[in-house]
Amino acid sequence: MEDLSDFPVRITIPIAWSEMDAYGHINNVYYLRYFETARIQYLQEIGLMDMKVETDLGPILAQTTCKYLKPLQYPDQIIVGAKTTSMSKSSFVMEYLIVSEKIGVAASGEGVIVMYDYNASKKAEIPPIIRKRIAELEKKDLLSGEGGLHPT
Repeated sequence: MEDLSDFPVRITIPIAWSEMDAYGHINNVYYLRYFETARIQYLQEIGLMDMKVETDLGPILAQTTCKYLKPLQYPDQIIVGAKTTSMSKSSFVMEYLIVSEKIGVAASGEGVIVMYDYNASKKAEIPPIIRKRIAELEKKDLLSGEGGLHPT
């Protein structure tokens, strides 16, 4: 089982009966919802959700992927991890991991988050304060490029 220790944001989510489909396992769309829940928690922790409210500069999801490894079923509880793996001038890549209490690693995925100016309806540069907060949360140095995070 893959370790969640290098995921700075981890949330616990109980599996709901209503999330199962006709095949007796959790419908694939819920995995993306679990990723979203972890992503929003991450964005809150770095202050990006507050920034959106205050300045109209905020995140927008440009792309997401999910690799389904094992089917989840009710009843169960999962832990979803989120971390930033790379960063460019206007976007960053987040990695997700879903770990079930019953079956171990159930899915992994990625999301590309773009900094977006909602007033101008166009992408924007990631503000230095957000870069700093990501680096602090990830415990990685953005300026030297350690850990795969790049300032360009």
